Amino acid sequence: MRAIQVTDVTDAIREMCIEANYQLSPDMCRVFETARQTEKSPLGKQILDQLAENLKIAAEDEIPICQDTGMAVIFMEIGQEVHFEGGNLEDAIQEGVRRGYVEGYLRKSVVKDPLIRENTKDNTPGVVHYSIVPGDKVKITVAPKGFGSENMSRVFMLKPADGIEGVKNAVLTAVKDAGPNACPPMVVGVGIGGTFEKCALMAKQALTRPAGEHSDIDYVKEMEEELLQRINKTGIGPGGLGGTTTALAVNINTYPTHIAGLPVAVNICCHVNRHAVREL
Repeated sequence: MRAIQVTDVTDAIREMCIEANYQLSPDMCRVFETARQTEKSPLGKQILDQLAENLKIAAEDEIPICQDTGMAVIFMEIGQEVHFEGGNLEDAIQEGVRRGYVEGYLRKSVVKDPLIRENTKDNTPGVVHYSIVPGDKVKITVAPKGFGSENMSRVFMLKPADGIEGVKNAVLTAVKDAGPNACPPMVVGVGIGGTFEKCALMAKQALTRPAGEHSDIDYVKEMEEELLQRINKTGIGPGGLGGTTTALAVNINTYPTHIAGLPVAVNICCHVNRHAVREL
């Protein structure tokens, strides 16, 4: 059994909230730079160059990449040999979010009640997902999610007979309906299978997979590559102003499902696709 102080979790999440909002992750840097080199539309290339300048200023001046610094989404992969000491883990996570957003001067966008809509003034609570895994390590992924793209996300409860073509059409429908509202070039996370809520969670997790890394399931990898090509042929382009780069990556996760269903979720993220990962 390995003991971990919850204050270490707080400190890590505080730093990760700031890091994810100030700097583009290495995987996103790579695919973004590739897009700048391959974009065929002059206007599209101009938009990508402007976005690149914005990213450079944010990193150098240590200011947010985007004014919407998102609602903090945290994935906690906890080794079953880990024991947390010094307080309540959930409280420690939320304290990390609070300190990150207050001390990092990040916009506070969370309201206490979805209908009364009083701002909590420190961007808490974040949304936390826990999973227990083998080992004595804790892997923390912080993914601040802006709502320009979040609002464009969809869940489709398809019929099994719709098959793989139905899944592809659902993804393309979500992307086309999103258009410029998701701040393209976008990253498209897709969850297929499970239940209503499981496919949505998988789509969210898919966004945290490094861009450019494909599924290890052959047919899923082929679908990721095909959908990326088809999305980039829609002509939506950077900023929704036309071009050959509408998406930077399509990441798909799958899970077993019921004989009567084919749930599909599409969780879209903007060109920043913020995420930071640490291991304790």
